[in-house]
Amino acid sequence: MSTFNTHPHRRLNILTHEWILVSPHRAERPWQGKTAADDQPAAPRYDPDCYLCPGNKRASGQRNPQYEKTFVFKNDFSALYVDMPETQSAHPLLSARSEKGVCRVLCYTPRHDVTMPLMQENAILEIIDVWIREYKELGGQHAIDYVQIFENKGQLMGASNPHPHGQIWANQSVPKLPRKETDAQENYFKTQKSCLLCDYLASEKEAGERIVLENREFVCLVPFWAIWPYEVMILPKTHQHAISELTHDQKTRLAALLKKITVRYDNLFQTSFPYSMGIHQAPTDGRDHPSWHFHFHFYPPLLRSATIAKFFVGYELLAMPQRDITPEQSATRLKELSDLHYSKDK
Repeated sequence: MSTFNTHPHRRLNILTHEWILVSPHRAERPWQGKTAADDQPAAPRYDPDCYLCPGNKRASGQRNPQYEKTFVFKNDFSALYVDMPETQSAHPLLSARSEKGVCRVLCYTPRHDVTMPLMQENAILEIIDVWIREYKELGGQHAIDYVQIFENKGQLMGASNPHPHGQIWANQSVPKLPRKETDAQENYFKTQKSCLLCDYLASEKEAGERIVLENREFVCLVPFWAIWPYEVMILPKTHQHAISELTHDQKTRLAALLKKITVRYDNLFQTSFPYSMGIHQAPTDGRDHPSWHFHFHFYPPLLRSATIAKFFVGYELLAMPQRDITPEQSATRLKELSDLHYSKDK
């Protein structure tokens, strides 16, 4: 990789079969530049104006219960609906068809002032249990072929409310990116007679240069083809198709790893680090998916400081994704950070 660390080159995303341009000569290592801490005021433990806090009235007029742990409810402004007619456009060039589904909101905690890196591991474990319950319950419905669990953290990622929460969107069809990952894994499984991500993880462990965190059950790494500056993946070491297959010990170790990587994100620029996070796992379309290896994607936008973000514009919108710092540099920087949250070290 020595030549690739200094010269422009392309890298292939093996899960989508799309290329990314890497131009390491265009920027110095990002942590050598000026950083600016976020000066946002601290959030209150309870906000009477927050529509996600316990006991408060939401925009729909419904009132939240006085929940003490997690709380799940049907999204008041759902992007998908279950009860709608099956329709399809007959025009060959103006193709459209109806899409049914369910959208839910998951409040991580009753507290308005904490995010995942500031939560206890047992509280994160409760979130994992809800993810599993929702995946099984929604995926078990005949009309649902895919369950997408995700979180948008921070205004920069479009979060409409700062209260710690995630979402679950369950689709009638398998969306584009999970479909691409399904095809890539199935094709590899057919030709190589092995799991794509198991083999990829073995190669990453051998190389070592992009691994950020690791425990007995999971690995957190910056993928070879990462687009976002500090993008990471979390993969189970064992071949598992979905989070519903996790044992209690695996869930506990996943909770620990989720806390550690989100703490390191916050520590990077001493700010509540924004990101979009999601779980990709086997479709619930009634088929067997032996090739599927579930994993987490974290897509954080910050590049050089708490106030300098990466944007996809110009060449990237019109040609292909491009990054300046290499995934190896990003992994090294994240690996060097402390597991102790910066707010606790003052």
